Amino acid sequence: MPKLVWLLVIGTTINVTGASFLWPLNTIYMHNELGKSLAFAGFILMFNQGASIAGNLIGGMLFDRFSAYKTILIGTGLAFGAAVTLSFFHSILPYAILLVLIGFGAGMTWPVMFAMAGSVWPEGGRRAFNAVYVAQNLGVALGASVGGYVASFSFDYIFIANASFFGVFFLLVLTTFRRMDDERDPQMHKNILGQNNKIRDKAAFIALLILCGGFLVMWIAYSQWQSTIASHTQNLDIPLDLYSTLWAINGFLIVLGQPLVKWITNRITSNKVQIYVGNVIFLFSFIVAMFAEEFTLFAVAMVILTIGEMLVWPAVPTLANELAPKGRVGFYQGIVNSVGAGGRMIGPLLGGLVVDFFNIQLLFFALLFILLIPFITTRIFDNGVKEERSNG
Repeated sequence: MPKLVWLLVIGTTINVTGASFLWPLNTIYMHNELGKSLAFAGFILMFNQGASIAGNLIGGMLFDRFSAYKTILIGTGLAFGAAVTLSFFHSILPYAILLVLIGFGAGMTWPVMFAMAGSVWPEGGRRAFNAVYVAQNLGVALGASVGGYVASFSFDYIFIANASFFGVFFLLVLTTFRRMDDERDPQMHKNILGQNNKIRDKAAFIALLILCGGFLVMWIAYSQWQSTIASHTQNLDIPLDLYSTLWAINGFLIVLGQPLVKWITNRITSNKVQIYVGNVIFLFSFIVAMFAEEFTLFAVAMVILTIGEMLVWPAVPTLANELAPKGRVGFYQGIVNSVGAGGRMIGPLLGGLVVDFFNIQLLFFALLFILLIPFITTRIFDNGVKEERSNG
């Protein structure tokens, strides 16, 4: 990999490690520590992810038109400042406001990280996006593996750890990321759309939206592990440190399971098929979780979920990169990251409402039903693009 991709990998690991002290415990903190309902916690997380959507879109556009380095520096600085403040003030009002600011600042960075990976290593293809994805999950493993243990002593230490890692990432960006703007491929960020290309851009954008429709559904389902399923494990008297261990399993399996992923992807003909296979595995994971009443079965469900995730999550930004016209790479990656944030935004709220008014079993049945949608969207998303290419 190019040196800048390694820097992106290191920075991503540090950033996500800090974030992973906090995000798996957000719902538990608001519900169990502050005494708020699951629906209320989902409502606050909806604002957090809504801010992340705005940050993703703005970050992607600034990457295309302005500066990769300055964009990521602004986003990282904002998230760091909010995290420092959160370590001092974390009653419900400042907690909610600061979560929104962290969501916006962190959201600005992710389109840049993914777009830069594809820009400086275009010949890497899926490997460029997979490198950042693996780094994200190494951070999840490192943060989550100790987050629950730290929280069992005091949530105050969680906020301090979160701010500390964000600070290290900010210093890394400030001192080493400056050459981002010099090393990215200028042709990927030059607006060269003529009339014919604008027509193709429209077809590509529609294809992206259809693809992301299925991606949204999968994130709505996945986000239940961070919200309703997290609270469900507490109702079953599974200790907090064991719940965090589920995310450590998730992160370490993604890092250590790359040979398995490579073996599978070498036998899969396309990114489309990769999403089909991953979504089938997703379905099995929720079937297992539906019947889980002890930690062991939840751990099995998490392992199955993680294998599906390893196939789907890198495939979508790879397809978005292939769809994106010249000069629109950052914007398209911003859309993908925004849709993921959208799933994390509405998923906890919808799941919380279903559990508050009905029960967790109904939620599992609903998730199994909606996870049929990605099979359809993945099948049809590029029909218009193929038609434009055949006519062109």
